[in-house]
Amino acid sequence: MTRASRWSALAAAAPDALTLFAGTSAALRRIVPFDAAIWQATDPDTGLATAPMRAENLGEDGCAVYWNNEFLAETVTTFRELANADVPVAGLWETTGGEPQRSAVHRTFLRPRGLDDELRAVLRADGQWWGQVSLYRAEGKQPFTRADLTVVAGLTTALGARLRSFALPPAAMPEDRGPGLLLFDAGGTLLSINDEGRALLAELPPGPSSATAFGVAVPAWVHNTAARAVNGDTTRVRARDRHGRWLVVHASVLRGAGTGPSQCVVVVEPAKAGDVACLIAAAYGLTDRELEVTQLLARGLSTAQLARRLVLSQHTVRDHVKSVFAKTGVSSRGELVALLYTEHYRPLNPGTRVRVWDADARN
Repeated sequence: MTRASRWSALAAAAPDALTLFAGTSAALRRIVPFDAAIWQATDPDTGLATAPMRAENLGEDGCAVYWNNEFLAETVTTFRELANADVPVAGLWETTGGEPQRSAVHRTFLRPRGLDDELRAVLRADGQWWGQVSLYRAEGKQPFTRADLTVVAGLTTALGARLRSFALPPAAMPEDRGPGLLLFDAGGTLLSINDEGRALLAELPPGPSSATAFGVAVPAWVHNTAARAVNGDTTRVRARDRHGRWLVVHASVLRGAGTGPSQCVVVVEPAKAGDVACLIAAAYGLTDRELEVTQLLARGLSTAQLARRLVLSQHTVRDHVKSVFAKTGVSSRGELVALLYTEHYRPLNPGTRVRVWDADARN
């Protein structure tokens, strides 16, 4: 068995993202030694870190420093650059020609923690960014080598594809408690939280977080979402809770009499069907066109109507439908709608009505 096959087998055996991170980290450490690490899932539409997140041998005090550098100060190989690179892996020492101090992350995050080199990688599948990892070596250790980067590059696709497969929501949804509200000051301190917010935070998977005066821990990625809102950047990210339910987390800045932001409110609420349709499609490996075909099928359009709507030949439409059937493991339009809309979409949006025109399945 090749190394790539072993990574794929390891990934396929993991029942969830945290187990995937833990198992991969243990196996990888034997081949590419490292002293600390951060493993993170990401929202594929934005690249923002989300739940779950696993930190190894790092304190809880560095999240704000790390993310402020990554988004505001870093000029050496950001994750966003890696997400679009031919090979989504880079080593800090190698990239800087042995001058890691050129990196803001090195100066303010690594060195204060006795670390000296970072190997970072984006975990992607079919061009989509589903996770990322940072591996660290301590001062006095040999920096990561080209061989180390090659090993890590070999696992990025297997891990990205497995993270993508976890996008399917559960068939049974927890009770909808309504939106949770968290109010932060401009410095990131939690000022207040409602009961729904407490309940939703309690259902998030474990990971790096910070304690608050309210007896609840706020995950690092939630703090990051609030910080980005204060800095005028992307403020919306999706995350899965312990039950596998998708949540939407978005932040909005509140301004006082002055010109600068004074507070930030973060809203956490169960996702609606439209929020995760593309994630469910990606989990099955559907292309954008196949997702469009699937949505129109659920509305009862015939092959001829699909062809007119999409400006395609009926033959091409049939090819798309066959591909969707193969990827989702169904044999009819009725089964497809039952699978995607009854099992996945409808629990997210109970008011959604779909109808199936099975008489058209032969046409």
